[in-house]
Amino acid sequence: MNLFPAIDLYGGKAVRLYKGNYDEMTVYSDDPVSVAKAFEAAGAKFIHLVDLEGAKTGETPNLGVISRIVKETSLFAEVGGGIRDMKTIETYLGAGVSRVILGTAAVTKEGFVEEAVKRFGDAVAVGVDIRDGYVAIKGWTESSALRYADFLSTLAKIGVKTVICTDISRDGAMKGANHTLYGEISGAFPTIDFIASGGVSSLDDVKTLREMNLYGAIIGKAYYTGAIELEKALEMAK
Repeated sequence: MNLFPAIDLYGGKAVRLYKGNYDEMTVYSDDPVSVAKAFEAAGAKFIHLVDLEGAKTGETPNLGVISRIVKETSLFAEVGGGIRDMKTIETYLGAGVSRVILGTAAVTKEGFVEEAVKRFGDAVAVGVDIRDGYVAIKGWTESSALRYADFLSTLAKIGVKTVICTDISRDGAMKGANHTLYGEISGAFPTIDFIASGGVSSLDDVKTLREMNLYGAIIGKAYYTGAIELEKALEMAK
């Protein structure tokens, strides 16, 4: 299993939200590039980046920081947050990002994911953020009328290779990942590589997800609070 230590960006800083609430934001570092370098030094090969401002506005205010992380490390970088048109996808991939993650626009713009996959292939992933069985959008500020299982079925038919699946109720709450959810979806949609996100808060979590043969898992708050030592987590993920 691949581990994706995460940096959520706001105002050029590395921050974390509690359950996606912008009013409950903790700043962990004023220098996200050094955080990324620390991930790499610990042995990480991947990094998960989210532009929290972009998730709200659909713009790329943290592109400069993301570009520096890509240039100054050799990490496989995936980026999400506000990617709602082809131009933004091209901007990120042109900056050296390895994979972009479509969120809100994947739900609200008919045909967008299909067109993006046709043009950019496996460099396009989709983020499926789940709240009470439905897909949440716009930086988790709204719930759509779309059930997550129906959405995943559509993505599988389109040929989406990678899905980052977040149980919002677990995100930043340090309560453990929703193992039942990940077991169900990985069994139901075998053509999709799932990355577990939200609540991965212990080495036991990492071990359980690895044993489920998930493609990947994201570590966020647990790293910043010291609950998970990245070197040990990377070993466990193997």
